[in-house]
Amino acid sequence: MRKVAEKCYLPTNKLMLDLINEFGFKFKISYSISGTALDQFELYAPDVLDSFQKLAQTGCVEFLSETHSHSLSSLKSRDEFIRQVESQTKKVEELIGYKPKTFRNTELIYSDQIGEMVADMGYKAMLTEGAKHILGWKSSNYLYANAINPKLKLLLKNFRLSDDIAFRFSNRDWSEWPLTTEKFVWWINNIDPNEEIINLFMDYETFGEHQWAETGIFDFMRALPGRVLSDSKFEFLTPSEAAEKHQPIALLHVPYPISWADEERDLTAWLGNELQDEAFNHLYSLGEKIDKVDDPELKRDWLYLQTSDHFYYMCTKWFSDGDVHKYFNPYDTPYDAFINFMNVLSDFSIRLKSRLLEQSYFSKNPHSAEELDILMQLYKTKLLELVKIKGGELQNEIKPEAKESAEPKQQKEKLKVAKKKSTAKIAKTKPETPKVSKTTVAKKEEKSTTKKEVDSKKQKTGTKPSAGKDKAKPTASKVKATTKAKKTK
Repeated sequence: MRKVAEKCYLPTNKLMLDLINEFGFKFKISYSISGTALDQFELYAPDVLDSFQKLAQTGCVEFLSETHSHSLSSLKSRDEFIRQVESQTKKVEELIGYKPKTFRNTELIYSDQIGEMVADMGYKAMLTEGAKHILGWKSSNYLYANAINPKLKLLLKNFRLSDDIAFRFSNRDWSEWPLTTEKFVWWINNIDPNEEIINLFMDYETFGEHQWAETGIFDFMRALPGRVLSDSKFEFLTPSEAAEKHQPIALLHVPYPISWADEERDLTAWLGNELQDEAFNHLYSLGEKIDKVDDPELKRDWLYLQTSDHFYYMCTKWFSDGDVHKYFNPYDTPYDAFINFMNVLSDFSIRLKSRLLEQSYFSKNPHSAEELDILMQLYKTKLLELVKIKGGELQNEIKPEAKESAEPKQQKEKLKVAKKKSTAKIAKTKPETPKVSKTTVAKKEEKSTTKKEVDSKKQKTGTKPSAGKDKAKPTASKVKATTKAKKTK
């Protein structure tokens, strides 16, 4: 975080603030910052948060809503999607002091159904990709509307001009390299004058991280607003200002989700192979369980596990956009990314199940305060009895409470009933060994008496009394002592 803060966020924010100070309300910019990024700013780069707060105070910057963890939740769960948007919006308000009113979904993912959800949440405008396979002959340089709910206006990215800055700026093999502000403004001046708006959407890391300072990207950005304002008829607007100023020219039909990724402009960067599908489906299969727990750490981890980057790292597309995927991927292979994610998810699943079991136990074993008092009193009494048997003294903290006269009659009766039940339970579970021992002793006593009588008769008849074996046999008193010793054990 500190590395990207030093290379990108801090110098670029300063540049934008300088441009606003130079051109005033003629220069406008907009930011979409995920809740995850804001969490990291709080922990590791509070100076970045300070710089965004200064930008917000100028009135020339609009901050957008998006999902908290930059997730793909809009493709899987409406409830989770809404929760994440509300969470990110709240975070932006708390940390930057700005209430978002325009929506940008993760990676510009959009479909008719997603747009309908966004409109239902009260948003009037949304950003998405100007995908060629959706637009056909139509231009991205107009305002469109959602096909299900036309109240939601759509601003489409001009991907050619945006990618000239974001991806091709430092590419020396590009026929248009080097890109200058004069060239860029000449391009926009040659756009059909009837077209109303040019939306330049790009990663903020374009400035300093993807395109290093040595490429001249900061110099280009510093000169661009002045060149646009002086050499063209265009003006700078925030997304909400553009949506208010212009009217949609048509409905945009997008039956299947689109995004701004790769040449395909679809979802295959995140959900294009079996590894990604398995990880994605496994993750969201836990959605119902996570709804039932009230554990802040589990909720936080659940959010972070949904970050779209986890699935991006598992992408096996190494064709036209291979370099882009490699640049953003910390893993050697997509399989390493999959194995690591599934291990983490397995650990998370175990923690989640354990927490649910804990909650289930306590919710299914309710005890009233009165019942708990009775049980505690009963256990103290039993403990006293055990200590007395052992020959010790009961400590103060476990002495049974009070005199009987002080107990309410009702509680006394309940205690008696509880004691009876407890005694009955103890009796049921008490071993029956003593009964057997007594019987054995009684039989042995009888045997002993019988031998004495036989010996006496033998003496009377002159026969020698039996010895040896008889002397080795225990007497009745010895058997009792042995039995007692066994009991003690």
